[in-house]
Amino acid sequence: MIRYRAITSAYYRGAVGALVVYDVTRHVTFENVERWLKELRDHTEAYVVVMLVGNKADLRHLRAVSTDEAKEFAEKEKIFFMETSALESLNVDSAFVEVLTQIYNVVSRKTLETVDESHATSLPKGETIVLGTKEDVSAVKKSGCCST
Repeated sequence: MIRYRAITSAYYRGAVGALVVYDVTRHVTFENVERWLKELRDHTEAYVVVMLVGNKADLRHLRAVSTDEAKEFAEKEKIFFMETSALESLNVDSAFVEVLTQIYNVVSRKTLETVDESHATSLPKGETIVLGTKEDVSAVKKSGCCST
């Protein structure tokens, strides 16, 4: 287990999104979500998009983790939440689409912030930039440039 943990940080490098999946019929898998979230947050940037996914929602009669319990946990952790059923193809595509949409929003926002910051540093605020005076323009015209 320790060797496994040593290499996991490489898997997180550059990640912009993650699906943390648990089995709604096995409470122990839900209990492990907190540890996975901690590890994820330890090895990724703060802006990573995380969705908690409760799989096997079709097995209602075997449910060990209630939807409300998982929703409450997701709200507390400020992550997205969805239940799926791989067997019935319920919300599987929706989970990926939602995560990708949120990743796109985060990356777009970061790009805009970067552009804004680079423009802000290239032109100091509050300073006047003088492009030229009338005398400068007259001198250029007299030297023969741009005369008509």
